[in-house]
Amino acid sequence: MIVGIDLGTTNSLVAYFTEDGPKIIPNRLGKNLTPSVVSVDEEGNVYVGETAKERMSLYPGSVAQTFKRSMGTEREYVLGGRKFKPEELSGMVLRALKEDAEAYLGEEVTEAVISVPAYFDDKRRKATKRAGELAGLKVERMISEPTAAAVAYGLYDKTRDTRFLVFDLGGGTFDVSVLELYHNILEVRAVAGDNYLGGEDFTQMMVKLFLQKTKIQMQELTEKEQVRLYKQAEKAKIAINDTDKVTISLLRQNQETKEAEVTLKEYEEACNELFMKIREPVKKSLADAGLKLGDIDEVILIGGATKLSIVRDFMIRLFRKFPDTNLNPDETVALGAAIQAAMKERREEVKEVILTDVCSFTLGTEVVVEYEEGKYEDGRFCPIIERNTVIPASHTERLYTVRDNQDKIRVRVLQGESRFARNNLYLGELEVEIPKALKGRESVDVTYTYDINSLLEVEVKVVSTGLTRKMIIKGDDNQMTEEEIAKRMEELAYLKIQPRDYEENRLALLRAERVYEESLGVRRKNLDFYLTAFEAALKGADHDEIIRTREALNDFLEEEDD
Repeated sequence: MIVGIDLGTTNSLVAYFTEDGPKIIPNRLGKNLTPSVVSVDEEGNVYVGETAKERMSLYPGSVAQTFKRSMGTEREYVLGGRKFKPEELSGMVLRALKEDAEAYLGEEVTEAVISVPAYFDDKRRKATKRAGELAGLKVERMISEPTAAAVAYGLYDKTRDTRFLVFDLGGGTFDVSVLELYHNILEVRAVAGDNYLGGEDFTQMMVKLFLQKTKIQMQELTEKEQVRLYKQAEKAKIAINDTDKVTISLLRQNQETKEAEVTLKEYEEACNELFMKIREPVKKSLADAGLKLGDIDEVILIGGATKLSIVRDFMIRLFRKFPDTNLNPDETVALGAAIQAAMKERREEVKEVILTDVCSFTLGTEVVVEYEEGKYEDGRFCPIIERNTVIPASHTERLYTVRDNQDKIRVRVLQGESRFARNNLYLGELEVEIPKALKGRESVDVTYTYDINSLLEVEVKVVSTGLTRKMIIKGDDNQMTEEEIAKRMEELAYLKIQPRDYEENRLALLRAERVYEESLGVRRKNLDFYLTAFEAALKGADHDEIIRTREALNDFLEEEDD
């Protein structure tokens, strides 16, 4: 079976297609959202999702989050004495989603359509594909998050031609895409974004205000205190949606409580620098699409951060219209990915629609340019397929020799927007032999062909001899082979993923331990009463008693957290 997955920076979801349309699959705890958080303890036990998030308060050094921002990089996270790459941590999240889907559906899940930010380059897309393979999933198709959202909204069912702007502000990434619907074709006109801007930054602004008001330096706080502060700031960010001021409290290790009051006006002013960052991709996408704000018929908000009132107010001021928020912004992308999965399966229930995407970044090569007669400068970038070109696409550029008796031409394949080759992403290279001749007499035709699955074919043809060289670029030059992926999957299998049946019990124990550390006096004594009863039930292995005492403990913890 093929499922749709939204692999998010903050939360991840899995969905499948039913006769009644797409549906979110709840995780082992019965929740739709699985936090994209992984923890590994010293014994090699792996915790994913809510349990890993709860461990952060107690063992901050053993937990990794927001690793999606580092996808496609060489960054490593050390957890439980082991090193993990971002795609390996994402693979653990995907494996948990796969197991939850299989338990819910009662059948094996073999393949997934995974959504990625529209602004993800080839390195990040290929890292996402590797994460899926490490989780035991076949990933033949990825869909950009704004396109998935457009599909989920059923835009292709609209009867008139429409231009949409999809505003996707998630936990850690920001995308803005301009799409146009005509007849049954949904075409992406332009994409822009920022891979390092999201809801996490709005939480950091609340942290910054607290530190300013209490005159505390972040480096003065212990790891546990930093985690507590971030958690309180996250709550305050959500609470300020419904009030004009919030109070952030931090219990220090010396049992001293520090408090700061933040007004809505203060918070909005502090976030102005984030709104300025948001404006730029919006302007860029419209410019690339050749449109003005007034040309946009509908604005769609997706991503959890768009639930913030200050973000919605900003969008209304910017576009001078109310955005479409009919679907839960947290779930829209996963639903769209599930529809795309159904399309891939050629399900009869899905209305056929042609989806076109665009190349998010310019693809080109390094060249030598003549800036004055007889004077040359090397290291310049020559675009071949420009950003926001509708794909699949195939473009050819003819390049000439620059030296007498030159016998080779090397084509370095690059991705990026800089005029200078060194500032762009290197993808690979091809070299061909050419007949010796005076400069400018020999030439090669360089053809780039790029498809919707992010596969780039590079063909170099010597014009005078017809000699042709080809290569397929699937990712960066450090891409893992099939054998390496299989070996790493085997290595990761040694890690002990926590059994589904114990997840709720472990989460309750971790949460109780965290609340105990944050409590004093009578609260501690009351918590100890419920916790002792639950631990006794666990030792007695009485299933009904475990459920009863766990529910009583969770009810108490819910009151304490509130």
